[in-house]
Amino acid sequence: MKLRRLSSIAAALALALSAGPAIAQTAEEAGFQAYLQLLAARARAEGVSEATIARMTAGLTVNPRVVQLDRAQPGGPPSAKPSPFAPYRRTHVDAGRIAAGRTMLQNVSGLLPRIEATYGVPGKMLLSIWGHETHYGSYTGDFDLARSLATLAYEGRRRDLFAGEFIAVLKMADRGVPRDRLKGSWAGAFGNPQFLPSVYLTTAVDGDGDGRPDIWSSRADTLASIANYFSKAGWRTGEPWGVSAAIPANFDWSQVSNRLVSPTCPAVYARHSAWKTVAEWRRLGVTPVGAIGDQTLAALFQPDGPGTPSWLLTGNYRVILQYNCSNYYALSVGLLADEIAR
Repeated sequence: MKLRRLSSIAAALALALSAGPAIAQTAEEAGFQAYLQLLAARARAEGVSEATIARMTAGLTVNPRVVQLDRAQPGGPPSAKPSPFAPYRRTHVDAGRIAAGRTMLQNVSGLLPRIEATYGVPGKMLLSIWGHETHYGSYTGDFDLARSLATLAYEGRRRDLFAGEFIAVLKMADRGVPRDRLKGSWAGAFGNPQFLPSVYLTTAVDGDGDGRPDIWSSRADTLASIANYFSKAGWRTGEPWGVSAAIPANFDWSQVSNRLVSPTCPAVYARHSAWKTVAEWRRLGVTPVGAIGDQTLAALFQPDGPGTPSWLLTGNYRVILQYNCSNYYALSVGLLADEIAR
């Protein structure tokens, strides 16, 4: 029965496509509206009120721009030769972002001691994330989250992820978050730290004591929420994210190769060496250029090859990767944080 129904749907869509763009578009919209009812049923089963479901789904249509942007994302196996880090660093750890971060550090100096004491995460890391995600709140996105997430779920490339995020945005609305605040990136991230709706529900906190987590306009809530994210991800207080490292010219990388395959983001972690204590790295001729304990475990990473900058990366670097699983993102967050605090 299920196979027969799917065949009928496929045949109808094929007929619509052959009949012309207008009919094809109508068929797609009809399919989207039917799928929206499935999402509504799931939201209802998870406790979202009928009033919220009706209000948040009324008038929703497929957003072709979101589909276009999603399909433009990189796919397939990683390139045999990754792009260099140096150009990325220049555009993400730039003079403007550093200067704005230092200004913001002064502006929030009264907030940071309490947040740092509560969550154990340095203020410079919180500001760096904020600076990377939205340039300290200067741009947060203007896509309607409900429409974007429903579109991405319907498109199907990452259906489980985006269907769950659509339900989460309905739950946000059910908790009283106004619709005009439910705007963000085409992929569903929003607010100063660019949280996804599910992250907002589990991680956003009230940092200023007004009873609601406001990551749109409250600096205290924004910084405390990022700190809570890092704390829940396992940030180790007192440990750096990493330090620069000096490597001998004839360093034998084969003796420190990483033979483990990570269950998450394997291509990212495959570029790191095996874990060793800093003391062991010193014995191999690798010299940390920065404060780091000899018993701290670290992996060596040299993104642009022999003769270029290298870093010893700690477990806290992997916490940054949980925010965005990209070596270049995590490296630039750490480097920007250090520059802000310099």
